[in-house]
Amino acid sequence: MGSNNLTDYIDIIRQLKLHTNASDDLINRLKNYALLVHRSDKEDRFSEPMPWIGNYIAFASLLCILAMVADLLHGFRTKKLWFPCKYFTFNAAFFTVVDVAMKLPMDLSTSMPGYVDQAAKLGSMCFMCVMMSNVLPALATMDNKDLIANIIALGIQVITLVGNVCIQIKTGVIPSTENRYYLSHAYDYTSPLSYDALGGYDPTTRVIKPIAIIYVAMLSILLIIHACSSLAILKSKQILESKYQAARETELKDQELQQQGRSTVDQLKQHVRKYWIMAATGDPQFLTACSVTSCASGVISAISTILHVILTLFVIRSGWEGESDYKWSVLVIFITQLIGSLLGTIAPLSRCFAILSFKLSMKWIWNNMKIFNVESYWTQTLSDLKESSIPFPSCSRIFKIFFQNIKVLVLGLCMVFQKTSVVACKLIDIIPHFIVICIVCCSCCYKWLKSMLANAFGIVLARNPEQRETNENFSRYVLQLQDDMELAEGTLKRISNSFDHLIKKAEKQQPYHLLKLLEESTTSEGDERFYKIHHVRPLVVEEPLICWSLSLVTLTSIAISLTNIQTNLVDRLVRGLNEGIVYVRHVEESLHTTDDHVSIQKAAKSLWVEVEVYHNWLGNKLRKHAPQVNTAGQILQWLSDTAKSMVTEVEITNMGGQNDNSKHRIICSNSMYRLTETILLYYHADIDQVSQEGLFAKLSSLIAEILAACLTNLPHVIAMKCHSNEIEKREASVYDGAQLLGETTQIINTLQDRELPI
Repeated sequence: MGSNNLTDYIDIIRQLKLHTNASDDLINRLKNYALLVHRSDKEDRFSEPMPWIGNYIAFASLLCILAMVADLLHGFRTKKLWFPCKYFTFNAAFFTVVDVAMKLPMDLSTSMPGYVDQAAKLGSMCFMCVMMSNVLPALATMDNKDLIANIIALGIQVITLVGNVCIQIKTGVIPSTENRYYLSHAYDYTSPLSYDALGGYDPTTRVIKPIAIIYVAMLSILLIIHACSSLAILKSKQILESKYQAARETELKDQELQQQGRSTVDQLKQHVRKYWIMAATGDPQFLTACSVTSCASGVISAISTILHVILTLFVIRSGWEGESDYKWSVLVIFITQLIGSLLGTIAPLSRCFAILSFKLSMKWIWNNMKIFNVESYWTQTLSDLKESSIPFPSCSRIFKIFFQNIKVLVLGLCMVFQKTSVVACKLIDIIPHFIVICIVCCSCCYKWLKSMLANAFGIVLARNPEQRETNENFSRYVLQLQDDMELAEGTLKRISNSFDHLIKKAEKQQPYHLLKLLEESTTSEGDERFYKIHHVRPLVVEEPLICWSLSLVTLTSIAISLTNIQTNLVDRLVRGLNEGIVYVRHVEESLHTTDDHVSIQKAAKSLWVEVEVYHNWLGNKLRKHAPQVNTAGQILQWLSDTAKSMVTEVEITNMGGQNDNSKHRIICSNSMYRLTETILLYYHADIDQVSQEGLFAKLSSLIAEILAACLTNLPHVIAMKCHSNEIEKREASVYDGAQLLGETTQIINTLQDRELPI
C-alpha cells in the first residue's frame, strides 16, 4: 500500500514514453510530481492510526456525558431540579477530558471533505456549548483563588478553540465540502465545471459555514457569561456570609429562650432544620443556577442543540460516509456527541424554568424582569477594585498618576461591559420568564377558581395552620441576596420536607448491634472508670492522650484473645463495636483535633481493620497463643509482654528517627501494655481464679460503658456539624449532621439521662 502509488505512477510515465509521442519536456514535468506522490503515500501511512484517535475522542466525550448524566440523576434523586454540579465540575480532569473531546474543531490542517466529517466538527462545538452551560453552577463551589484560576483556564481553552475555528473558516477547512465534486469532474472534458458541479448550491454545504459562525458567537457569549457570573459570585458569597452570621445569631438566641420541656432529639431536629434552611437557601450554587446568566446559558444551550439537530437532518439526506482520515470513527464521534448534546441540554434548560419548581413569588419574577435594573452585586467586585489603592514600588509621581488613571479607565470600561452583559442576559431571559409568568398566573387562577367553587358548594378545604405557623417561624432563616426578594411558602415547605425525608430515611438505619451492646451499660460510671483505667505508667516517656477509639479497640483485642469464649459471643461484640466505632470517630474528629490526637486516632483506625478482619493485633494472632498460655491471667501477661517487647524492638530499629508506621505501633503497644497491666493490678492475686468467661463479661461491660460515655457527646457533635466556616462546604456539613442525627436518634434517647463527660 505504502509505495504502490509511486510505483504505479512511475510505470504510467514509462508506458507513456514508450507508447506515445509525448515530448521529453512533458515527461520531465510529470516526473517532478513523483515526489508529491511519494509524500502522499507517506501521509496515508501516517494517518493509519487516526480512526483509533477518533475512538479516543469518542471515549473522552462519553466520560463527559456520564458525568453530566450523573449530575442529572443526582438532581432528580435529591429533588433539586436546578441540578447542582457534583460530578461534572471544574478540575484538572475536566479540562483534560474536554481538550481531548474538542480535538476535531482544534485540528487546523486535517481535511474534512465529507458531510458527516464537517457535521462532527461542528457537533463538537455544540457539545462544548452544552458542557459550558452545564458546568456554570460549579463556579460557586470554589474559593476565590480557585475560581479565578479556573475561569482563566476556561478562557484560554475557549479562546483557543474559537481562534482555531476562525482560522479554519478563513482557510476553507470549514467548509471543505465546496470542492468535493471538483476531482470527479476535473477529468470529464465533456462536462463544464459549473458552480453547481463544484457543489456551491448544495444545501448541506451552504449551512455549514453559517452554523460554524453561530457556534463561534455562542462560545464567545458563554465565556462572557462565565466571567460575569464569576464576578457576581465573589460578591454574592460575602453577602450570603454576612446574612448567614446574622441568622446564626438569631438561632443562638432562640436556643437560649427555647422551652426546657422538649426532648433532646426534638430540640436537635429543630436546630438542624434551621441550619438546613440556611444552607439550602444560602447555597452559592443554588443562587448561581437561578441567576439570569444561568438562564441565558440554558437558552443558548438549547439553541445550539436545535442547530445541531437541523444539521443532522441535512447530513441524513446527504449521506453518512466519512471521507476524512478519521474514517469510520468520525461517525462514532458524531453520534456520541449528538447524544451528549441532547442529554446535556436537559439540566441547563431546566434551570431556566427552575423558578416553577421552586414556586417563587411573582414579586421575585418581576424584579428579575426589570431589564435595565442591574443589581449591585454584579459590579461590586469591579467597583471595589476601582476604588482600592495599589501599592507602587518607588517610582515617580507622574507614573503613579498615569497608572492609576489607566486602572480607573479599564475597570470603568469593564463595569460598563459587565452591566451590558447582564442586561443582554435579561433580554435573553424574556422568553422563559414570560412562559413562567403565564404558568404561574394559570396556577393562581386555578387556585382561585377552586377556592370559589369550594365556597359556593360549602366545601371546606383542608389547611394545616400548624405547618403555616412553622414555616413563618423558619422564614427568618431564609438567606437571599436582596432584601426585596421573597421566597414563596411552597419553596420553604419543600426545603423543610426534604429535611424530614432525610431524617426518616436515616432513622431506618439505626445501629442494631450497637444498641444491643449499649444495653449492657447500666451505669453512668463508664467515663470515670475509663479515666481510672490509665493509671499504669506508660512504656514511653511522653504521657499519651486519652483516646476512646484506641482504648475500645485494645479492650476488644483482649476480649478476642480469650480462647474459651464462644465464637458467636465474640462476633456479637465485634459487630457492636464495629457500628459504634463509626460514631466514636465522629465525636473524636469534632472534639479532639490536635495533631497528637489525630495521630492516635489514625493508629486506632488502622489497628481496628486488623483486629476486626483478621483477629490480629500488630501481626500477632489473638486466638492462637503458645500452648502454655491458656488461663485469663496468662493471656493478659502474654499480651503485656508482647506489647513491651514490641516497643523495645521498634525503638531499637528506629534509633535514627521514627516514621508514621513505627509511631503507630508504639502508640498501640503502649495502650495494650497499660490496659493489660491495669487489669492485672485490679485482680492482683486473684487473677488465677478469674475465668475467661468472667473476664470477657467484664470487658464487654467496660466496652459498653466507654461507648456510652463517648456517645453522650453526640448532641454536641451534631450541633457542631451544622455549622461550617466555609460557605462552599456548608450544605454538605449540615447534611452530615442531619444524617448523623437520624441514625443516632435511639442512641441519644437511650443516653440522654446520662451526664456529659467533662
